[in-house]
Amino acid sequence: MGETPARSRGDSMKAAAAPPLAGIRVLELGHIVAGPMASLILARLGADVIKVERPGSGDQARFSRGNQGYFLAFNGTKRSVVLDLKDDLGREAFLRLVGTADVVIDNYGPGVLDRMGLSHQVLAQANPRIIQLGIRGFLKGPYENRNLLDEPAQMMGGLAYMTGPPGNPLRAGASIVDITGAMFA
Repeated sequence: MGETPARSRGDSMKAAAAPPLAGIRVLELGHIVAGPMASLILARLGADVIKVERPGSGDQARFSRGNQGYFLAFNGTKRSVVLDLKDDLGREAFLRLVGTADVVIDNYGPGVLDRMGLSHQVLAQANPRIIQLGIRGFLKGPYENRNLLDEPAQMMGGLAYMTGPPGNPLRAGASIVDITGAMFA
């Protein structure tokens, strides 16, 4: 009978070169550090990440004086689209994208997507397979409806008390809480 031709080393290297998340589409509703970092990890693993930005201002890090480096560092390898999610047409366009996606990531404040009419139930109607990742500062408990940024998290968690002189807490130079939170989200 016919034999299967032997594969060369080059053929097996090509087959192994496909990134692990090739074929996965992620929609990112992220801003500043945590959301963009989480989707950057997925993009570097081969996912097709589409960053959804607000009209006019986009991600706050894009135009933040002295912090544009954050935007450049956390948004490489992504595509971007501008949609007004507070507008019916923008929401409809976003829900069409959700129908083609596997994952939606956001790091908006608690309840923001619900108030925009984009609750998980609405996203699941557009795509029953959708996985939603919401990065929040607090879990269930007395602070669950509060926003939290990196610097106050460093203060509340005690990290800032380890980086400054005794009695004078100092924020760590990098947004270490946002970056680490995104890595484990």
